[in-house]
Amino acid sequence: MLENIKPGNIMFLDIETVPAAPAFQELSPAMQKLWEKKSASFRSPDQSAEDVYQRAGIYAEFGKIICISAGVIKEGESPGMRLKSFYGDDEATILKEFSETLKKFSSGREIMLCAHNGKEFDYPYIARRMIVNSLPIPEILDNAGKKPWEVRLLDTMELWKFGDFKSYTSLEVLAAILGIDTPKDDIDGSMVADIYWKDHNLERIVRYCEKDVICVARILLRFMNASPINKEKIESATHFDNHEG
Repeated sequence: MLENIKPGNIMFLDIETVPAAPAFQELSPAMQKLWEKKSASFRSPDQSAEDVYQRAGIYAEFGKIICISAGVIKEGESPGMRLKSFYGDDEATILKEFSETLKKFSSGREIMLCAHNGKEFDYPYIARRMIVNSLPIPEILDNAGKKPWEVRLLDTMELWKFGDFKSYTSLEVLAAILGIDTPKDDIDGSMVADIYWKDHNLERIVRYCEKDVICVARILLRFMNASPINKEKIESATHFDNHEG
C-alpha cells in the first residue's frame, strides 16, 4: 500500500492534551462524580479520583486539546519539511484553524493523515472535541459508513504491528530502534499537564509536539524506503495549501 502513496500528500500530526481543569477540585460536582466513576477502572484501592486526575487529559470527555502540530514533506532528492502548530488556551480556535488548514491542504487532491497511535488517540480525540465545541468534523476524520479502503488515516504504530496486536510500541521505542532522534529529549507526555497548568509554558509544549511530528514523518519514510528528511530543510510555515509537497 505505501508504495502508492506520495509523501507530499501526507499531513503528519500530533496533539497535546491536558485535563479540562487545573485540579480535580475545580471540576463541577457532576464532573467530579463522573471522573470518580471513570477512574475506578484503573486506580488502585488506595488511590482517590483526585490522585489520578492528571490522567484525565487522555480522555476526550475529561480533557482538552492545547496544541495540534502538523507537518508536510517538501519532496525532492533531499526532502524538507514544513511545520505549523495551532495552540493556545481556546480549544475551539485551535480546532477551527487546524480544520481550515486541513481543508486548504486537501483542496483538489486526495490526502492522508499520519500519526503514531493516531487511530486510537489523535484522530478520535480531535473528532470528539470538534463535536464538543459544536464544530463540523473534517471529512477525512469522519469515518462513519466508510469502507476500510476509503479511510485515509495512517498510523505508524499500526503499520509496525504487521497484524500483531499483542503489545503497544511507543514512538520513543520505535525511534530508538530505527536510529531516529528521540522527540523525548526534553519532556514527555506525562509532563505536559503540569507544564501547561502550572508553568503555562506553551512554547515548550509546542516544541515537544513538533518534534513528535518530525519523528513520525521520519519513521513513515523509513517504512516507505524513501529518502530521509534533511535536518537543514525543516522550517516553520505560516500556512499549507494544495501546492505543498
